Amino acid sequence: MTASPLSPPTPQQQADFRALYGDVFGYGLLAGSTLAFLGVYATRLGASAYQLAMLTAVPGLVNLGLSLPGARWLERRPLTRATFVTAVWNRIFLLPLVVLPWALPRAFQVWATIAMVLVYSIPGTIIAIAFNAMFADVVPPEWRSHVVGRRNAIMAVVTAAAALLSGQILDRLAFPSNYGVVFALGAVGGGVSTYFLGRVRPGGHRPLPPRVARPLLDEARPGSLRFGDALRTGGALRFLVRARGEALLRFSLLKTSFGPLLFAYLAFYTVQYFPAPLFPILWVRELGLSDGLISLGSTLFYLFMLLASVMFARLTRRHGNHRVLVAGALLYSLYPLILSYAQGFAPFLIASAAGGIALALLSGGLVSRLMERAPQDDLPTAMAFHNLALNIGILVGPLASPILAEWSGVRMAVLLAAGLRFVGGLLLWRWG
Repeated sequence: MTASPLSPPTPQQQADFRALYGDVFGYGLLAGSTLAFLGVYATRLGASAYQLAMLTAVPGLVNLGLSLPGARWLERRPLTRATFVTAVWNRIFLLPLVVLPWALPRAFQVWATIAMVLVYSIPGTIIAIAFNAMFADVVPPEWRSHVVGRRNAIMAVVTAAAALLSGQILDRLAFPSNYGVVFALGAVGGGVSTYFLGRVRPGGHRPLPPRVARPLLDEARPGSLRFGDALRTGGALRFLVRARGEALLRFSLLKTSFGPLLFAYLAFYTVQYFPAPLFPILWVRELGLSDGLISLGSTLFYLFMLLASVMFARLTRRHGNHRVLVAGALLYSLYPLILSYAQGFAPFLIASAAGGIALALLSGGLVSRLMERAPQDDLPTAMAFHNLALNIGILVGPLASPILAEWSGVRMAVLLAAGLRFVGGLLLWRWG
């Protein structure tokens, strides 16, 4: 039995698709340069584990406070316009990073970087929700897998190429001007992304496509930073703007089977981000890796993530969302496990490849299983609780690891993180 052919997109939809591809091209430049190397830059400036923890945790704190008010604010506004405006503000706050290496003494640059990430995350929280909902409205359900697949491929290839280019720039130019050039490359990417988001046109008065309770699985995470193998995994954020004035946090939902699932997700997100501030310290101070080698690790990470993402749909059809999620969660412990014993750059590259595979399974598995288990008649409430659990994990996990690292050392703390991630995978197996 052959699948029915897709109805051809209208000229406006084709233009919107091209704009969405241009957006993710620019975002890939940003992700492979500024967002990938911000933690490394802070580490080379002499940032402590506590400062790196703040750099990681600040977006979680902002998201925790602004996600629900932001969703309410978006309910009353056109999503295409709101996405573009918040993207402009989000990317404007990247511009001070370009001059930061020359503008302030080194002693103040780490705190200035933390402050910039704090301000950057405010519109970043809104754009993450607005883009997710806008995408679902602009792209018809039957074309979403096609558009998302192309966006993910563009994202992985461009991010990997930008990381390689950034590594060459960082190795060939003197510190800290080399980072100014890389941050400028990221600012250009942010500008390209914002320009193409402005090219997406609202649908006028046409009816919105039906709400499909299916995750988008788009790998672009507006407003997110990468530390090691920790990426912010969005979870069907578009449903936060579909509540239409209803109270989102209704705690009666936690008394159902969704409660243990949410606990397992909260525990996993916490252990996912637990070692994030320790990775740049391990790369730079323990392993002595150059920026070029760190960029090569990022390239392998994204390329293997792309390859595993291609296999995700086939794996879930054969084994189901739960098994794929648990497999990804258990594999996720390999990155810190390998690094905790690493000597030299070869184990780092192996860990990066393994981390890309694991996170591809997790990025799809976490959201797909969430949508599978969430009550379909109360999706906005379920997504609000999930968003709460995610951001508590981003906030609490990184702030706990420096305490342990101060007592046991960085390598031992990273080794413990591997064990905690394995336990997190077992919790997902039991309650996920």
